[in-house]
Amino acid sequence: MHYRRLGRSGLKISEIALGSWVTFGAQVNEKASIELMHAAYDAGVNFFDNADIYANGDSERVMGKAIKTLPREALVISSKVFWPTMPGPNGRGLSRKHIVESINATLKRLDTDYIDLYFCHRFDPDTQIDEVVYTMDMLIQQGKILYWGTSEWRAWQITAAFLSAKDHHLTAPIVEQPQYNMFHRRRVESELSPICKDYGIGLTTWSPLYYGVLTGKYNDGIPEDSRAAMESMRWIRDRITPERIDMVRALTKVADGLHITTAQLALGWLLRRKEVSSVITGATSERQLLENLEAADAVEKLSDDVLEEIEQILGNYPDEE
Repeated sequence: MHYRRLGRSGLKISEIALGSWVTFGAQVNEKASIELMHAAYDAGVNFFDNADIYANGDSERVMGKAIKTLPREALVISSKVFWPTMPGPNGRGLSRKHIVESINATLKRLDTDYIDLYFCHRFDPDTQIDEVVYTMDMLIQQGKILYWGTSEWRAWQITAAFLSAKDHHLTAPIVEQPQYNMFHRRRVESELSPICKDYGIGLTTWSPLYYGVLTGKYNDGIPEDSRAAMESMRWIRDRITPERIDMVRALTKVADGLHITTAQLALGWLLRRKEVSSVITGATSERQLLENLEAADAVEKLSDDVLEEIEQILGNYPDEE
């Protein structure tokens, strides 16, 4: 496993992380989730991503049990705040009240004294940037979080937070967590990449396999045990279009020629980007987990000719969209 600095911070995280969205506390039972997390740790993963909204808090509870037998100081644990998790008009968003109550609930569910990364899960137009920045800095001073960042924020929103922190001598965000994959790339490559360089922001990207489509498992239909087969995730089926499946089949041929899997090709394609600190993957089995973790070795196989072949297949280079 290779480790990368998170932006300009001194924090080092595994370039491939294990996320818990729709798996821990939902698609994967508690025992299997704990075993997956331990297997990932044994393979060198130190970054484990979570959120208070995942499985209505059960994802955090399961992860809390998993880390009990692991050295806490060796782990980088993240969670997020924004979506409705409490009753009443203040039970969502990024007000100081909701953030403070949310971090306390998260720490209780994870059964830990602090978390390493705390993400603002979306931008809140109803809360002033200064209030968000001050509250995150306050949590750092209290020792409840070590670093903070954003998720699915626009570049101008991140810039506003960074400048607010600078003006008030407070702790600035060091990380953004956007969706980034072969089918969803414009915002990262055209909008976020410049501020990563200017402000020292690292990226921890989610949905690297586009909800599993880029693994090739939907090339011949929807398997019964797949995420898209779940009633709660039926919206994924709208993303499995004939055009995308044709692209994935072509990408599979490229991967076969490199003696790697389609998933490893898609993950390696992301890891070649220097602004990407870590790619967050999900897994429902140890076999799937280990296959994803081997993607780091795929990067060196992506020659200029291979990258150009991939661009021809995708046809979505940001400057041409």
